[in-house]
Amino acid sequence: MLNKRQLGKFRKQLLGWFRQFRRDLPWRRTRDPYRIWLSEIMLQQTRVAAVIPYYERFVNRFPDVHVLAAAPEEEVLRLWSGLGYYSRARNLQKAAKQIVTKHAGQFPTRVDDALALPGIGNYTAAAILSIAFGEELAVLDGNVARVLARLGAIRGDLRESRRWQELQKSADKYLDPQSPGDWNQAMMELGATRCTPKSPQCLICPVAQFCEGRKLGIVESLPEKRKKRATVEVALAAAVFADADGQTFLLPPPHGKDEQATVDHIPTLVSRMWHFPTISVDGDPVAELRRCLRGILPDAKNGKWKFVPADNVRHAVTYRAITVAPFLVQVKKLPRITGAKRVPLRDISSLPVSNLTRKTAHAALRSFTAAPKTR
Repeated sequence: MLNKRQLGKFRKQLLGWFRQFRRDLPWRRTRDPYRIWLSEIMLQQTRVAAVIPYYERFVNRFPDVHVLAAAPEEEVLRLWSGLGYYSRARNLQKAAKQIVTKHAGQFPTRVDDALALPGIGNYTAAAILSIAFGEELAVLDGNVARVLARLGAIRGDLRESRRWQELQKSADKYLDPQSPGDWNQAMMELGATRCTPKSPQCLICPVAQFCEGRKLGIVESLPEKRKKRATVEVALAAAVFADADGQTFLLPPPHGKDEQATVDHIPTLVSRMWHFPTISVDGDPVAELRRCLRGILPDAKNGKWKFVPADNVRHAVTYRAITVAPFLVQVKKLPRITGAKRVPLRDISSLPVSNLTRKTAHAALRSFTAAPKTR
């Protein structure tokens, strides 16, 4: 750890660099805790460039916590669609409702109250409260942990519980109590733009002189790589119906008592959003899809439908490598299913859908465009 004189110089140099060179991001133009909170939730495991258009659309439709709390969940998910990790959106709205009912629509300023909100942990609470309210709370996320590991030449698995606690103590000591919000953003900015995971830009780092990892020549080997969880291969099949006008249908996400029954035959990877009839497969996908559809459409002419294979879809979610085999089913008239909704196969974005479902629709659409129409 740096001595008092070194720490003062470190803080001055890092804050000076940040204030001069920081990226102009929309959530940095406000001290509104609602917008800062929204940005922090969206940025979890998601790149800044991907978040910006979603953030701008979201605050345009839901400008404050009251509007978000009162909105239909389906609309919230639709605006989130494509950003992934949809539990973030659900927790965001649950928290908004709590803020309205328990905190008179004001984001809580006490740490314990913030941590009691759905979807908010130590990092998120520290980020929001320091940036919006100037609370002296140091953030610790992957970017900050990497910076601290290189500054202190810390080896080992940073996510190991005891080591993470020590990193939090280091973050607390580095924190500039006069500017905690700017300080936290500066540390994160340093990790995101200079002290990057690969090829760190040490020559233009504003605090390179304080870095023990650089002095020892081990910057690029820190932090040490964690053991990756083994990849799990997941095979799915989906039935994409289309009538002569290019209309299809999507099944709704399960709710309440129907949730477990639905999840039993439709993978949770897609069933939490609007989705095509989709199943996990380990045998003949068409035969298994027919069995699944008999449960959904017991009176339909299942045996007469022709399942035309489309190009396989590949998708990755954390440690899972997913392959979907889409099958186009052309019909004169779409079957009626309670709760299902008709949408154009060409554009299913009027409903909240996952990227996996969107990719499946695109694959089926290519087959639909090339195939002779059923009339």
